[in-house]
Amino acid sequence: MTGLLLAGAVLGLLAVVLGAFAAHVLRERLPMERFTTFQVGVQYQMYHALAIVASAAVAGRAPGLVRDADTFFVAGVVLFSGSLYLVSLMRLRKFGMVAPLGGLALIVGWALLFAAIMR
Repeated sequence: MTGLLLAGAVLGLLAVVLGAFAAHVLRERLPMERFTTFQVGVQYQMYHALAIVASAAVAGRAPGLVRDADTFFVAGVVLFSGSLYLVSLMRLRKFGMVAPLGGLALIVGWALLFAAIMR
């Protein structure tokens, strides 16, 4: 669990750094649509960083399910938020097709966390 707690902390730290970068640098340099896309990536990254850290509260009930949920959360953040960052910063629109896979991974993570809580 320690590795995934560290992953949650790192993802949270990076979300704050990226959010500050967006607010202080990107706001003036990106068109509003691309700026908003970047911000959505930051928001989802922070939500799931917190979910990874909070999942430690139920880890004792079903550690395997929680570990799997957190793994899907990390993968989802990388795929979903990462693709949004690439689309907004580098205009790599093809990476927009990756976002739904990341979203699916986030949904699976929440379903696994739900199953862990119900045990």
